[in-house]
Amino acid sequence: MGLWLEYGIGLVTLVPRTCAVRQDLEAWGRQQPALPLLLEKPGRTKTEELRRWYGHSVLRSVEVEDSDGRVTQEEVRFIVVQSSQLAQQQAQAYAAGHAKEAEAVADHVQRVQAQWFAGLPDAEAAMAAYEGRGQGRRGRRPRPWRYHVVRYRIVAALILDSRVLRD
Repeated sequence: MGLWLEYGIGLVTLVPRTCAVRQDLEAWGRQQPALPLLLEKPGRTKTEELRRWYGHSVLRSVEVEDSDGRVTQEEVRFIVVQSSQLAQQQAQAYAAGHAKEAEAVADHVQRVQAQWFAGLPDAEAAMAAYEGRGQGRRGRRPRPWRYHVVRYRIVAALILDSRVLRD
């Protein structure tokens, strides 16, 4: 945000959920009895109703870091918008992202469970690589799985070839 202010760039974007100023503005918006009409647009099709956005422009003092690394308090204008359409889009995107991430974890677990090793030293080396303690591949540093906890263990298994049993 410091660079925006330095160069005088006006930017309209969503403030991430993790920012304290967003939580402050959301709380402020809930306290308002009704926000004024900010924008009204016709529907995208003839059968669709008018789209309306209610909101208000608010000045807040926030910590801003400039290009030199100095942190100062600056007045920044935020537009608080009540938008059920936007909330619905965000909820759908969040649910889709969550499902995609769960699928990636399940796929990763499946690949880890499907690995077979000739002996205990090979399995322990694979576990070390999995945790980021072993050698990387093709001269690169190892990349451990960092996003979720996946528990694993070494299980001894004796596999007999069916041809050996018949002979």
